[in-house]
Amino acid sequence: MRKTKISRRDVLKGSTALVAGLMFAEPLRAAPPPAEAITPSLIEAAKKEGKVIFYTAMDLQFAERLGRSFEQKYPGISARVERSGAERVFQRIGQEYSSNIHSVDVVNTSDQAHVILWKRNGWLAQYLPEEVAKFYDKKYYDPEGFELVTRVLVSPFGINTDLVKMEDAPKSFADLLNPKWHGKMVKAHPAYSGTIMNSTYQTAQVMGWEYFEKLAKQNVMQLQSATDTPKRIALGERAVMIDGAGYLVIRDKEAGKPVDVIYPAEGTPLATSPSVLMKAAPNPNAGKLFHNWMHSREGQQILIDFARQYSPHSQAVEKPGVRKLADIKLMVEDPEAIEKGADEVKRRYTEIFKV
Repeated sequence: MRKTKISRRDVLKGSTALVAGLMFAEPLRAAPPPAEAITPSLIEAAKKEGKVIFYTAMDLQFAERLGRSFEQKYPGISARVERSGAERVFQRIGQEYSSNIHSVDVVNTSDQAHVILWKRNGWLAQYLPEEVAKFYDKKYYDPEGFELVTRVLVSPFGINTDLVKMEDAPKSFADLLNPKWHGKMVKAHPAYSGTIMNSTYQTAQVMGWEYFEKLAKQNVMQLQSATDTPKRIALGERAVMIDGAGYLVIRDKEAGKPVDVIYPAEGTPLATSPSVLMKAAPNPNAGKLFHNWMHSREGQQILIDFARQYSPHSQAVEKPGVRKLADIKLMVEDPEAIEKGADEVKRRYTEIFKV
């Protein structure tokens, strides 16, 4: 894998003095916004703008499905979806805003730490959809209305069941150090994916960085995105996925591919994936409409039914065949620690795995 260098300190190079000042100033607490429904006047204003621009870390197939569903729901408004890894999305927005370019309306990332900086910089608009206020647990949205959790992601192990039987598969992170898995595993890199940044950080907190030093001796295939690792086990290129998009493994299993998920004994890494409405959105009304609809039961049901991801909407209906989030032993998400220490995580990981 080509060596990736992304520094969060580099993201804001070229910023104005005002932005630099905002970065380090103690933010004032904003008043909670009123909850807003989707109204005919909002739809009409959005149609006059004619489009919404959506940057996202969702897998492309689902992101495009979401965009098409929105267009069908609201004819006359196009949804332009631009997908990349969360770290690339973060870098792009930093570069654009540092150059006073405002091209995006709504952003979804898989790393809560990104939102901390965007909010601190004053780049986010306050907006609270009515259904979020009614049906989301308060832990899933900012009380000031600057961000909402769109989906809850877990990063379990995955296996190719043609290459390894479930009874013989690794059941813990400790099991991955067994020599029999040498050259048979794949893992994604924290420099590209927010899901993997969280997974790597949480695993290091539980197992210690010395664990990764031992794992590096196992000749682990290194990829970029959390959406890449499920593909390699589905193709049989590797027997075991250490981390990645668990929902894609579930989708592949339901499609008849020889794959399955395993939730490691020490705990499964977790990433809550937030979305935000940008304050300088070029299409603010279309942005509000898309943001509101995406977090409605209708939008969230698409997330469950098609993407096989976990929804924070209490009225959305889970499909059978997927372990409930409450029944999974989860690691602990720490956005503040990642916001401060992401560059160090990338540096140590790159140094250990030589990628």
